Amino acid sequence: MIVVTNTIKVKKGYGETVANRFVNSKGIDLSPGFLRMEVLFTEGLEEYDELKVSTTWENKASFEGWVNSDSFRQAHAYKGKGAQQSGKREQTECVMLGSQLTTHRVLVARQAGIVQHSEGVADAN
Repeated sequence: MIVVTNTIKVKKGYGETVANRFVNSKGIDLSPGFLRMEVLFTEGLEEYDELKVSTTWENKASFEGWVNSDSFRQAHAYKGKGAQQSGKREQTECVMLGSQLTTHRVLVARQAGIVQHSEGVADAN
C-alpha cells in the first residue's frame, strides 16, 4: 500500500477555496486500486496557505494507472474563461504558488482496533 501526497502552496487566504475543488470526485474514486483521499490544511503558516492532498492506493501500479488515465487528464486540464464555473478556475490557477509530489510506502497502518503492517516490519507483541 502507498500514500501519494501532493503538497500545494497557494496565496494566503485561498487554501479553503482551492480545497473546494476536491469536493467533487472527478473519477478518482472509480480508479482501480484507489482506497482513499484526504485534503489537509496546514495550520499556523503566515506567508501562504498549504494543502496536502493525500491519496492511498493498493500499490504504485494503481496510482500510475490513475495518472495515465483520461479521467486524470480531464481532472487536471485547465479550462479557461469559458469553464464550467464561470471563470472561477482561472482565478484559482492564479493563486497557485507551487506543488511537490511525494510517495510513501505504508509500513504500519492503524484503525480502531486493527493494526496492519507490511512485510519486514516486526510485530510489537
